[in-house]
Amino acid sequence: MKPSRPFILRGLYEWLLECELTPYLAVNAEWPDVVVPTQFVEDGQIVLNINPSAVMGFQISDEAVFFNARFGGVPMDVYVPLGAVLAIYARENGAGMGFGMEPAAELYLDKLSVVDGDDVAEVEVKSEEPDKPERKGPVLRVVK
Repeated sequence: MKPSRPFILRGLYEWLLECELTPYLAVNAEWPDVVVPTQFVEDGQIVLNINPSAVMGFQISDEAVFFNARFGGVPMDVYVPLGAVLAIYARENGAGMGFGMEPAAELYLDKLSVVDGDDVAEVEVKSEEPDKPERKGPVLRVVK
C-alpha cells in the first residue's frame, strides 16, 4: 500500500488555500536529507510558511516537499522528505493536521538511509513508547 501522507498533505494544502488561510508546515529538521535554513531551527524543528506568496516552485511529490524561498533576504532551495513533515496547519486558526501513524506511515519510520561519505547504512528506528500490556475487551477512558 502506498503511504497516504502525500495525498493528505496535498489535499490539506489546497483546502487551506481555498479557505484563504496561510499554510504552515512543521518539520523535523533533524530528519536525514532535510534541507532547511538551520539558523531558524528550534528544538530540532522548524515551521515554514508555504503560502504561494512566500515560496516559488512549490511541489509536493510522493517523496518530498520542495520549493525555493527567501530567509533573511537570502534565497534558498528547501527540501523536506515526507517522513520529516510533522504537521500542516493554518497560521490564523491552527486548522490542519499533525502526522503520525497514518496508513503506511511505517514506510517512513522503519528504515532511514543515513549517508556517510560514499557509504549508505540502514538504521533501525524504534518507537519511543514503552511496550504496553495487551488488554482484553473494551477500555473506557474519561476525557475532561
